[in-house]
Amino acid sequence: MTNDSNSAPEIQATPEPDFAEIGRLLFAGYCDFFWAASKIDNLPPMGALEIAMSGRSNVGKSSLLNALTNRNSLARTSNTPGRTQQLNFFALAAEIPNERLRLVDMPGYGYAAASKGKISSWTTLMHAYLRGRSTLARVFVLIDGRHGVKDTDKEMLDLLDKSASSYQVILTKLDEVKISEREQRVQDTLLALARRPAAFPHVIFTSSKTGEGIPELRTAIARLMAERGH
Repeated sequence: MTNDSNSAPEIQATPEPDFAEIGRLLFAGYCDFFWAASKIDNLPPMGALEIAMSGRSNVGKSSLLNALTNRNSLARTSNTPGRTQQLNFFALAAEIPNERLRLVDMPGYGYAAASKGKISSWTTLMHAYLRGRSTLARVFVLIDGRHGVKDTDKEMLDLLDKSASSYQVILTKLDEVKISEREQRVQDTLLALARRPAAFPHVIFTSSKTGEGIPELRTAIARLMAERGH
């Protein structure tokens, strides 16, 4: 007969933090623009962890940033593609000026009407930022969910792979994709990422209009911050 008094104490598993609630609270607090950089030598001093948002010029990046942060005009939205021509930094804080996180709005890519010189300048800036920013935790690459991964997106993914920058794909405009096609669009995207060394193997489908996928994106960011000790 086993002597219960001499048996080893049962080890209780530590419950996982509620990252969904942590993410909700993070983006419910202070958030505002604080820095713009058009050249690599005028980036802000490194401080809080940074999450960058990248995507084609008409992918809905500004709308997603506004939805993510519960703002109507944190990032400018425009019907004119290519309006973001610099790295725009936004600070999130529990209390001013104690930064918790920085969001970085990267220049849109794939805008055919931009001059070759401007495209070259944007590419140089992004490449230098990706390779030299130790506080950059992840790049979220926004891809139009209506069309999936295009050649211009592949060029950006190639750049991220070469820079060894961790990235994750966010599909946008979920509300404009038929329900019957959504899962296949996600699977096609995962297949396109399968052999890419820097890609995080999970895709989030979002709609800035309906808010679908936004809580999941906040949760992913909160989890990433915890993994990086923030």
